[in-house]
Amino acid sequence: FVDQNFMLKLLELFDSEDPRERDYLKTILHRIYGKFMALRSFIRRAIQHVFFKVIYECETHNGVGELLEILGSIINGFALPLKDEHKDFLIKALIPLHKVKSLAAFYQQLSYCMAQYVEKDPRLAYDIITSMLRYWPVSITSKQVLFLNELEETLELTQPSEFHRMQDVLFRRLALCITCPHFQVAERTLFFWNNDYIVKLINQNRQELFPIIIGALYKNSKQHWNSAVHGLTFNVLKLLMEADPQLFDECSAKHRADEEEEERREAARAQKWATLKEMHDKKHPEATSGSKQ
Repeated sequence: FVDQNFMLKLLELFDSEDPRERDYLKTILHRIYGKFMALRSFIRRAIQHVFFKVIYECETHNGVGELLEILGSIINGFALPLKDEHKDFLIKALIPLHKVKSLAAFYQQLSYCMAQYVEKDPRLAYDIITSMLRYWPVSITSKQVLFLNELEETLELTQPSEFHRMQDVLFRRLALCITCPHFQVAERTLFFWNNDYIVKLINQNRQELFPIIIGALYKNSKQHWNSAVHGLTFNVLKLLMEADPQLFDECSAKHRADEEEEERREAARAQKWATLKEMHDKKHPEATSGSKQ
C-alpha cells in the first residue's frame, strides 16, 4: 500500500492552498519517513525533484516550506561524516532555492536547513555563502535583507579557516551593501558589527578586510541620506579605529589618496571633453550657431 507511487501522489498534495491540509501532510510524511526505512532514499529524491521543478520551471509551490521543515528534521538525523548524496542534495536542490522569487514564503525553513548542514560539516559554510553571493538579488532590496540575515546566521557557525577562504569576495559584496541607497540594506549590513563573533573574525583578518570596507564607510559618512545609517556608520568607523589605530590611519590615508586621484582623473576627462567640444565648434561653427538659435 505505502509504495513509491503512493509517495509520489502524497507529495503532489503538498501544493494544496489549504495550510491545514499541508500541515497534516507534513505529519503523515514525517511518520512514513520514520517508519519505512526502505523508502527513505526515494522520499529524499522525490522531494529533490519537487525542488527542481520550483527552481527551474514553475517558481511557485505552496508546500515548499512544509517540505523544508521535514528536511530540517531529516538533516538533523544524518550520520557523520555526511555522505556525498547528502552534500549533493544541499548543492543541487537546497542552495539554488535562494534564486526563487517567492523565497520570503519559505526563507526561515530554508535558513534552518542551511544551519543544520553547517553544524554537521562546517566546511559547507564556504559552499553556501559563495553560492549565495553568486545568486545575490541586486535589484530586489527586500530579498537582499533576507540574504543578509542568513549570511549572519551562517557566519556565526563558520570556522576561521573557511571564513579566510571567502573573506575577499564576501566583504566586497558587503561593502556594496553598506553604500546601498536603500536604508534597510545598509542598516542590516552595519548590524553585522553588533555580532561579537563576526567582529572577531573581521579583526583577525583586518589587514585584508579594513582596506575593503573603510572606503565604503567613508562614502556613507559623506553621502548617505539616512540619519540612522549615518549613526551606525560612525559607530563602525570608531570600532575599526579602536581595533587597530595604525592600520585604520593607513587605510584612511590611502582612501583619501585614491579619492584625490579619482578627482584628478575626472578633471582630466572634463578637460579633454571641453577641448574636443572646442575643436568641433571651430570646425562646424554653423552647428554651434544653429543650436543657439
